[in-house]
Amino acid sequence: MTPFVAEIIGTYLLMVLGLGVNANVSLNKTYGQGSGWMVITTGWALAVFVGVAVAGPYSGAHINPAVTIGLAAAGKFEWSEVPWFVIAQFIGAMMGAFTIWLVNKEHFDATEDGDTKRGVFCTGPAIKNTGLNLFSEILGTFVLVFTVLYFTGATIDEPEQGVIGLGSLGALPVAFLVWGIGISLGGTTGYAINPARDLGPRMIHAILPLKHKGSNGWSYSWIPVIGPIIGGILAALLMLWLS
Repeated sequence: MTPFVAEIIGTYLLMVLGLGVNANVSLNKTYGQGSGWMVITTGWALAVFVGVAVAGPYSGAHINPAVTIGLAAAGKFEWSEVPWFVIAQFIGAMMGAFTIWLVNKEHFDATEDGDTKRGVFCTGPAIKNTGLNLFSEILGTFVLVFTVLYFTGATIDEPEQGVIGLGSLGALPVAFLVWGIGISLGGTTGYAINPARDLGPRMIHAILPLKHKGSNGWSYSWIPVIGPIIGGILAALLMLWLS
């Protein structure tokens, strides 16, 4: 499996299971409707576990543009490979979002509230405050990327493979890391901490023929893109300074 394909598949699995738990908790007439925030954070942690476990041996399982950019800024990943990884991550995210809509189509039809439908696909602020919402995404992603960089250290263990990223930590520690971010820092914005995870599904939401579809939330959409990128770069700069 090539790294490009691995990033598509890893991000796809992340989205299918992550957005899947969103749908199960939020949409009408599902068995999991109303089961709460702990189910969502646990579901996303397990989604990360699966994505990393599958893609890790082939691409390092970045499955997140902020991780890819952060690793490149830290000198641990080639900048020339960044666009290809980001493209693969967006492809996987959009494919995953479409799959979740298809699987839950009847439940989307049974749900009248447009904001609830959009919330399956992408994040939004619990209380709208542009500066603090942006800081929340920066902080959550900083914790993610800095921990990845700290755990992996300053060198690649197997340089002939050129594989470094979330997969270099092992799937289980990354899952616990994302779970910790979710239950600690995720209550303000829904912790996108991943531009592809938010913008890719938001684009799918915009083009799908959803009944009672509300706003796409474009006025907020830049925050879960720019915030994670800033957080990833800050984590890289701090790691370089400390080393």
